[in-house]
Amino acid sequence: MHYRHHGKSNLKVSALCLDTQMLSRLIQLLTRRKRPLSAPQQAAQLIAAIDAGGIPLNPARINDIARQLGLEVSRRAPLEDTIARIRAALVYLDQCPEQSAPK
Repeated sequence: MHYRHHGKSNLKVSALCLDTQMLSRLIQLLTRRKRPLSAPQQAAQLIAAIDAGGIPLNPARINDIARQLGLEVSRRAPLEDTIARIRAALVYLDQCPEQSAPK
């Protein structure tokens, strides 16, 4: 009888370990970091949001996206001008995907 009880205990421990492993794997899947978007993808999302009626709230973020596209941007440049240049860069990249964005 002692062995039978010990066997049940081992089954409980095995089941507990399996549950812990499954939980650990689930946590890994849920907290996995997504691959960061490329500069053209970020720019396309920005333009899509603006076209949908969104208002850009962070000029530094827009300038950063423009710089990642290879554009030279002054901190004093009007936001509308920078957005227009990002639009032009996306059109250029769509036409010549192997090239970098124009300066």
